[in-house]
Amino acid sequence: MTARFVGADGTRHEMPWLEAGREFALETCVPVRRFPVLRGRRIAPGWWWSATSGRFVHYGFGAMRTQVMMLDHDPSVVALACRPVELLWRGRSGAVVAHAPHLMARLADGSGILVDCAAAGGASRRLVRRAAHMESAAEAIGWHYRLLGPPPPVVAANVRWLAGYRHPRCGAGWLDRIAECFAVPRPLAEGVALVGDPIAAWPPIFHALWTTALHASLERPLRDRTVAVWRAAAGAEER
Repeated sequence: MTARFVGADGTRHEMPWLEAGREFALETCVPVRRFPVLRGRRIAPGWWWSATSGRFVHYGFGAMRTQVMMLDHDPSVVALACRPVELLWRGRSGAVVAHAPHLMARLADGSGILVDCAAAGGASRRLVRRAAHMESAAEAIGWHYRLLGPPPPVVAANVRWLAGYRHPRCGAGWLDRIAECFAVPRPLAEGVALVGDPIAAWPPIFHALWTTALHASLERPLRDRTVAVWRAAAGAEER
């Protein structure tokens, strides 16, 4: 299997996938192929500012934007990239098949994830067939591959709300106080009252929930009675 990618300096590369995946920081590459603007599609291609990497990540459609958001919220992810690599192999007919996974994420343990995004209606048969090749390619270098459908609607809505507070400025100067007030599990509204002025306290609390330093279940709608507790991981406060 061969890999094609474009470095941050614009240099194009083509080499065996095993070499590219193990020796190059693919998360720093620019998209090997951009997404076209398609008539009738509700969400056009755009850019998501990633709190994880501090830079913009391209997305091509709505389902992909949602997965970028979910990966940006995942504390195990340390970098994100849109279509940083295209993989080529020969199909059964002998013709060359090319596929560029929608997303790539670098994990804290140094491994990576290749991701393709499916809409609510499910993945196309072509994408499902290619997923098997992507999974094998990822496993060959100790990575993972995921063909992701939409997250549960309530989870997506909660993370989307918290994403509005993902910038580090939302938590600046408040996290020590939040950690103290949520040292034991308590409802969000009760913690806010302990932190201080609600108008000033809610944004940093939402930021702490985004970074997962402050933990609450996102399986149900976030409300003032939602119970949360501080469980900061190393470095989570700075995201």
